[in-house]
Amino acid sequence: MKPIVSVPCVVLILMLAMISNLHAHTVNYDVQQKGVAVRVFYSADDPASYAEYEVFGPNGDLPHQIGRTDRNGFVAFTPDRQGAWKVKILGESTHGYHGVTVEVTVDKDLNLSSFKKPLAATYTKFVTGISLIVGLFGLYAFVLSRKKLNK
Repeated sequence: MKPIVSVPCVVLILMLAMISNLHAHTVNYDVQQKGVAVRVFYSADDPASYAEYEVFGPNGDLPHQIGRTDRNGFVAFTPDRQGAWKVKILGESTHGYHGVTVEVTVDKDLNLSSFKKPLAATYTKFVTGISLIVGLFGLYAFVLSRKKLNK
């Protein structure tokens, strides 16, 4: 009686099975120059290194991405649709936790269109100038009132 499958056929089938298993264990990659990066810092010389963050897509309740900033305080993500994206960051510094939400607008080509700065960052110079004027006026008024009391 002859076997139904010959030895060369069995060897060929085993070789094909081993080759298909080899592909299942490979890791492929592709390098692309696209995405959005947000730098988070406490001061110019103090980045929010390894701070926790969550990225939310437009009208999204579930995070699109979760992780930690890199050593230099960068969050990078690749948006998959246009709209307003929110990056929520919870940073821990030597004097406690600090959180911020950055809103980034992505256009139809999935490129950065704009972003909103917090009011403190937008009007820092203005607020500082007004504070200096009010402080100097207060100091001048205090000195004048002391002179009137001494007379």
